[in-house]
Amino acid sequence: MTSQPASRRTLLCGAALAGAAGLGAAACGAKGSGKKVSPTPTAPVDLGSADAVPAGGAKIYREDRVVVSRTAEDQYTAFSAVCTHRGCVVDSVENGKISCPCHGSVFDARTGKVLQGPAVAPLPSVPVRTKGGKLVAGPDA
Repeated sequence: MTSQPASRRTLLCGAALAGAAGLGAAACGAKGSGKKVSPTPTAPVDLGSADAVPAGGAKIYREDRVVVSRTAEDQYTAFSAVCTHRGCVVDSVENGKISCPCHGSVFDARTGKVLQGPAVAPLPSVPVRTKGGKLVAGPDA
């Protein structure tokens, strides 16, 4: 039996499938990339004006991987914005619920608890405080 060289079409299809698989893996965070990324800030992060978080509401700070809820006029709680299921960053907060776009997990914006799986662990709490009208999240906050 003789083996035939792969056709150009076969090689291109294989390359396209490999690229798509890599993009799919990257979409859910750094898992599998060999880099260990903390789901919570490892240093204090200035999130900007405390008034950006509406009273009784919440805001996602995607770049900093933090969700901040404002439970009362000057009371804030914060959680990691990294879903505990597969490491995707959550993308919306509506009606007190934080939603993950990857697999449909939903978390309570006031407590971080799981309201709908597949996630089973709550969002990790992040220290948060106000300083000079600004929110600071992370260690030593």
